[in-house]
Amino acid sequence: MHRAAPRRKISTTVATETLAYLEHLVKSGGALNLAEAIDRTVRRAKRADSVERLSRDTAAYFQALNESSVTEESGLEAAVGALADEVDFER
Repeated sequence: MHRAAPRRKISTTVATETLAYLEHLVKSGGALNLAEAIDRTVRRAKRADSVERLSRDTAAYFQALNESSVTEESGLEAAVGALADEVDFER
């Protein structure tokens, strides 16, 4: 459960469809109130941004590798994969 963060009052104007979406979150039980609906929506957007940044940075890392580094990475990938096959996830 998220610990309540300090709150700041804001006043803004939003698009009609944005308000409808936030109100839907509240009415459907996805949020307790408009403030929580905004907080949840912003958390999701931040998470999506982080995933996108990680994906972009990972792709850039692998594109920048030279041939010997690619070979080394492939060897590490195979070794980790083999070890993962030995793990009993049912325990």
